[in-house]
Amino acid sequence: MREDNQMLVITHLSQLLDLVTGIGGFIVPLILWLTQKDKVAGMDFHGKMIINFQISMFIYSLLCIPLIFLFGLGIIALIGIAIIMIILPIINAIKVSNGEIPHYPLSIEIIK
Repeated sequence: MREDNQMLVITHLSQLLDLVTGIGGFIVPLILWLTQKDKVAGMDFHGKMIINFQISMFIYSLLCIPLIFLFGLGIIALIGIAIIMIILPIINAIKVSNGEIPHYPLSIEIIK
């Protein structure tokens, strides 16, 4: 296995493809994780963390849909989720580039 912090940073930043493609922020990190987890040190850990975060945000977004009809609370929650999905990948990419361990709060540990 090789050390490749740039690949880990790219994997975290690839989540931002959701802004452009809608679902690319899930598919690209998934492909990078599945193809590189045995080649890049730490990719398995980071890949699982990213996929768990993406799945968790999708679940939270689905839960917001019924809340839209309850005084518009779902819209406020969806805006919060969108902000989190933009900011956390950037913060964690910076952490990885500095050799720190990233953290995605509110992630449900689905893939262990």
